[in-house]
Amino acid sequence: MKKLPGGIALAVGTALVVLSNSAFAEKKAKPKTLSGASAVMISNTCAGCHGTYGASNGPSIPTLGGMSAAYLVETMEGYKSGDIPSTIMGRLAKGYNSDEFKLMGEYFAGQKFVAATGQESDATKAEKGAKIHKKYCEKCHSEQGTVADDDSGFLTGQWKSYLSAQMMDYHNKDRKASKKMAKKMKKMLNKEGSAGAEALVEFYSK
Repeated sequence: MKKLPGGIALAVGTALVVLSNSAFAEKKAKPKTLSGASAVMISNTCAGCHGTYGASNGPSIPTLGGMSAAYLVETMEGYKSGDIPSTIMGRLAKGYNSDEFKLMGEYFAGQKFVAATGQESDATKAEKGAKIHKKYCEKCHSEQGTVADDDSGFLTGQWKSYLSAQMMDYHNKDRKASKKMAKKMKKMLNKEGSAGAEALVEFYSK
């Protein structure tokens, strides 16, 4: 076999090493999405439960549209890690990576929040709930829990069954609250009892 001149052989060898390393790096690099799907395509996988554009048809599933992207990403990461208890979401969240959570969060944050309609609410309990919210919840859930920039999820306008289930999870400590929230909830429950939690749900779902 005819040998290549030394300079050419060195250049070819170097090129092969560079190409090999590039291919390895490309193979090793983590893709932004597992499937290469767009934010819309990924978010559409949620529509079966959370409704088109994240507007839930209820009754136990929250509306996502309009929520803070940071809150949504944090929640999905919580489901994936198991820090947030769930029946289905934990299994579903394991099928996505952090970049896909960010795409979902940005997509739903850009949608309009559609409040649940046709819910019945006890006016007397709701009035009491308004006072409890103002005393214990308003600082973190401003404007009755309707401000995305609070990064704490929406309360008013969500489905009553969903709100009740979440309140119970926090009450039973199945879902971990932040130190500030846990302190506020403890004070509220010591003062108002489970009737206070029920009044809040009536207020948010009126």
